[in-house]
Amino acid sequence: MLLLVLAASLLLWVSCRAPARPGRRADTPTHQALRDYQQHLGGLDSAVARLTRHVAASRPMKEQQAAFLAARRAWKRVELWAEYYSPSAAKALNGPALFEVEEFDQQQRLHAPEGLQVLETYFYPDPYGPARRTEVLEQLAFVRSTLLGLRHTAASLTPTDRQLFDAARLEVFRVIALGVTGFDTPASPGLVPETAAALAGVAAAVAPYRGRLPAHPAGRLDSLLRAAQAYLRRHPEAAAFDRLEFIAAYANPLSQRLWEAQQALGITPFAEVRALRPDAASLFAPNAFEPMAFAPTTTAAVPAARAALGRLLFFDPVLSGNGSRSCASCHQPARAFTDGQARSLAFAGAGAVGRNAPTLLNAALQRGQRHDGRLFYLEDQAADVLHNPTEMHGSPTAAAGLLGRSPAYQKAFGQAFDRDPAGAVTGAEVQAALAAYVRSLVRLQAPLDAYMRGQRQALSPTARRGAAVFLGKGKCATCHFLPLLNGTVPPGFERTEYEVLGTPAHPNSRRLDTDPGRGGATGIEWQQHAFKTPTLRNIALTAPYMHQGTFRTLADVIEFYDQGGGAGQGLAVPNQTLPADPLHLTRAEKADLRAFLEQALTDTTGLYQAAPARLPAFSAGLAHLNARPVGGRY
Repeated sequence: MLLLVLAASLLLWVSCRAPARPGRRADTPTHQALRDYQQHLGGLDSAVARLTRHVAASRPMKEQQAAFLAARRAWKRVELWAEYYSPSAAKALNGPALFEVEEFDQQQRLHAPEGLQVLETYFYPDPYGPARRTEVLEQLAFVRSTLLGLRHTAASLTPTDRQLFDAARLEVFRVIALGVTGFDTPASPGLVPETAAALAGVAAAVAPYRGRLPAHPAGRLDSLLRAAQAYLRRHPEAAAFDRLEFIAAYANPLSQRLWEAQQALGITPFAEVRALRPDAASLFAPNAFEPMAFAPTTTAAVPAARAALGRLLFFDPVLSGNGSRSCASCHQPARAFTDGQARSLAFAGAGAVGRNAPTLLNAALQRGQRHDGRLFYLEDQAADVLHNPTEMHGSPTAAAGLLGRSPAYQKAFGQAFDRDPAGAVTGAEVQAALAAYVRSLVRLQAPLDAYMRGQRQALSPTARRGAAVFLGKGKCATCHFLPLLNGTVPPGFERTEYEVLGTPAHPNSRRLDTDPGRGGATGIEWQQHAFKTPTLRNIALTAPYMHQGTFRTLADVIEFYDQGGGAGQGLAVPNQTLPADPLHLTRAEKADLRAFLEQALTDTTGLYQAAPARLPAFSAGLAHLNARPVGGRY
């Protein structure tokens, strides 16, 4: 293994001494920034090499830990570029220290994690013993080998102004959502210095534009960067670091200043459809997210008439097999589109469905639908619900045939899909209209959003203390990512995570719930009992909690997490992804956390006007349907 380390070092030495490519321009801001990146990649390699020497020589553990933290800071200094231009290498270098299963691998092989976060487990919280030194050196060899690939990629980059500012804002978003919450420093004490290093990388990336910027935006950007670094120097310890204050006063405004500078320079944003819009000035901007990025077709927004039609369909019981229940039967607006039941009433009152009815608010902003993520698009979910014999017990096709016999619906479908109203209503149109309505249910106007937009009175002192627990000691934001508070991973929002919590069958039960979750959908054993990380927005309105409504109150949920989930309570959950260590929250911290969840995340904008006053009428022959109530009978 030492030979592997030496070989990687030799390759990097040769790469570093390769002559510069002739004729390459070096006077543009992008190339000045690129040179800084290449220089600090060399610094990262030197830091990893120093750590390797310390481990190989069995230096005192404090020296090894200091060298590891220095390597982490060096990584953060180049993270902006690596994540943007080499995301696969960046994940290999700094991905979570968790086993992964390739879902399309029929052999269901577990992929062992590698990189800096794995190295962290050898140094923190408990240092490794001499018998594991070879393992540490293997990880270091992997890191150096991956760095070699990064440096080769850097030698051929031709960044543009637009890419550089895009990457800079994305790095600030990454700092907010993953950095200060401890997502990639779950055990080591280097969170605050690493945040400072990441912002230094942002400052270096845009520094070459300083002379081209008008004085006002340049000064605003410079002063905020200095103020942010000063705040971090004043609060170096992660345990006492006020993450909410840092995000609201420094990081969130910083992304806005970067956007201001980009506009002042006349650098247009990308026009592509992204989950986080390319022109989003901040993670908490009112229109930062584009629901159509999660749709099957992302070329353009759908007509408003389509969502209006979907609203009618959502509350219309004619879509069900017995004409008596609607989508709104289980997704009631006043309850944030849930129903208050542990498991919803089944079709025709025959028992209960298999799982809890989740909120539909912001359901459009995730990569998987249903608790187990077995469906990808909202259109698929609409069809699945309509077909399901315990839910609606109908079909899109049957509903379309009936709806086509209503002149009012025929007209609405023509407007929604820009076609002749005389044309036949199709099942695909029914699905598309329902999906369009759910995509209209994005609600990002909670008190937390107002606070992040500068309204400091939006959160009470108790809620602010609870936010400190949520973002810090409670580690809640390492799974419920800001700003959506669900498992859709920022800042790209390209995938949604699934977690194994070890949820018991009943409160205080010593038996694990038997629902296989994602494992049942994929057939992968290691994903047994894994469920999609749901949004916590409007959680005060969506009790009971968990996929089968195990816990009736937020106090119960907080207690479950504080004890380390099922494994922490003694259940056999070998694949639990939630750390089984107790959080040791105090009674006051639990109360503050509950206050934050109840007070800061509720957004009832438009909920009480969601249902239409009446439903479209049917003509002679189906006139009896005109007495159907909005929302159905049960």
